[in-house]
Amino acid sequence: MIDRAIQSGVSRLFLPNIDRESILPMLDLAQKFPENCFPMMGVHPCSIGENYEEELAIAEDWLQKASFCAIGEIGIDLYWDKTFLKQQQIAFAQQIDWAKARNLPIVIHSRNAFQECYEIVKEKQDGTLKGVFHCFSDGIREADLVLGLGGFMLGIGGVVTFKNSGLDAVVRHVGIEHLVLETDAPYLAPVPFRGKRNESAYIVHICRQVAEFKNMMPQDVAKATTENSKRLFGC
Repeated sequence: MIDRAIQSGVSRLFLPNIDRESILPMLDLAQKFPENCFPMMGVHPCSIGENYEEELAIAEDWLQKASFCAIGEIGIDLYWDKTFLKQQQIAFAQQIDWAKARNLPIVIHSRNAFQECYEIVKEKQDGTLKGVFHCFSDGIREADLVLGLGGFMLGIGGVVTFKNSGLDAVVRHVGIEHLVLETDAPYLAPVPFRGKRNESAYIVHICRQVAEFKNMMPQDVAKATTENSKRLFGC
């Protein structure tokens, strides 16, 4: 799968951590492909439960032992369950503090929770915080709020290829300097692979769709968004 991505011209794969179970497999992959795979460290909001403090302690310990390109994937997810909203808010804020202390960007997972995520980021923003609202699928209002924070970009994935997603208006409205492209593999495969397992090679289809909406050449979108990611992640 990684070979297919590289052959398609996709050479920079950012690996979000989920919880304690994903750390070693993620680091193993990064070790095998050091020029292509860049690991993050964090605890995904769907892994935040009653033992969230234990999960956070494990993640924070790894931050002392290895090098990571970002704190992520962190945030709030209220799609499945709202039971642990308070714990998710606490964990999100704490992990943002890790990022600020280490001058690392954050990669934000926000599902049915844009306002909750935004309020915490806004409170924490002191001019040093930077990151990306990963898999952005909200509207122009929310996009403007994100950009108003300073230092943040919108991650545009496979949803941009879905009819009636509304992202066409967002992509046309937002300057290319504020966008990065992503796949969220193995989820949210773009058309023509919608409903199937996603993979990083498919980012070329996302790039083409963004180019169409912005009336740009795909290679220009690819170049601009790659430079954006380098500026954001520093690698």
